[in-house]
Amino acid sequence: MRILVIEDESKVAKALREGLEAERYEVSLAATGEEGFFLASQGSFDLVLLDLMLPRRGGIDVLDTLRKRGIQTPVFVLTAKDAVEDRVLGLDIGADDYLVKPFAFPELLARIRALLRRGRMDQVLKLQHEDVEMDLVTRKVARGAQVLDLTAKEFDILEYLLRHWGHAVSREMLARDVWHVTARATPLDNVIDVTIARLRRKIDDPFEKKLLHTVRGVGFVLGARNA
Repeated sequence: MRILVIEDESKVAKALREGLEAERYEVSLAATGEEGFFLASQGSFDLVLLDLMLPRRGGIDVLDTLRKRGIQTPVFVLTAKDAVEDRVLGLDIGADDYLVKPFAFPELLARIRALLRRGRMDQVLKLQHEDVEMDLVTRKVARGAQVLDLTAKEFDILEYLLRHWGHAVSREMLARDVWHVTARATPLDNVIDVTIARLRRKIDDPFEKKLLHTVRGVGFVLGARNA
């Protein structure tokens, strides 16, 4: 399960990441509302932990804009604002739960588990194309009867390709949405190509039908091609 923590207090963010990773969640951090909104709007997280008092864009604005754009990722608000009207506003705008700082970490974990179990009716927990099946909860991938042993990054790339199957995905898209890098002096092209090559060996080489293809000058596409 992937969790995005949008929190500007570095000590709090670090403590949350360490605690959640100890529970085997995959955690990404954003220190500003603008950065958090950009990452959350990609729709690749299972849960967002959102502080309300953030620099460069307030948490209420982040939440309100996400919901207006139709992004239904569960959002758990963590804030020092404990007034009833603040809680009501957050929940009315679209928060799924609300916890006031300081809080007990075991309670946060229990609420996260409950929220992820409940989820939303439209939340996809499994992805499939042709005979490739991906379970987003257990993070297991199989092609036909064969279970594939993927690294965390290979899993993330395959998930992205499955969500965009049939459409070309550029290296820029992978750098932005999988590696979460928007500006870099040295492009990630070589790293991406090496990781794609490793993924292709696992999902294609043992099978007659090839699914992962390179689109010259564009990027990559997942989908069977007719002979």
